[in-house]
Amino acid sequence: MNPEARVREFCDAFARRDVKEILGRMTEDCVYHNLPIAPLTGHAAIEPLLNSFLDGCRQVEFEVLNLAVDGSRVLTERIDRFAREDGTNLELPVMGIFEVADDGRIGAWRDYFDLATWTRQSGGG
Repeated sequence: MNPEARVREFCDAFARRDVKEILGRMTEDCVYHNLPIAPLTGHAAIEPLLNSFLDGCRQVEFEVLNLAVDGSRVLTERIDRFAREDGTNLELPVMGIFEVADDGRIGAWRDYFDLATWTRQSGGG
């Protein structure tokens, strides 16, 4: 199990916009903390949030700019891009921390980003 490869595969999976595939790369009890939003635990809680990000997208890319590994923890500096069906495009700088479980799936995922940047680009402010 190579944590760096697992996280890169996980990030690449978003381009396929398949929530079931993405969830399959996460442990059943995965904790997803999309800061500054409250953390979610488990597939049933995480799935609606992933759907809300991916619904209406014609293209998604998680561009990994920098990556560091410490054991089973992987830190990513990314630009997450969402090309929406309505023609709008969102670009979000993100710092992500992934904890890779022994089975190679993501057991914890924390993303740090500026919510105002997301809101402004998505038409909310």
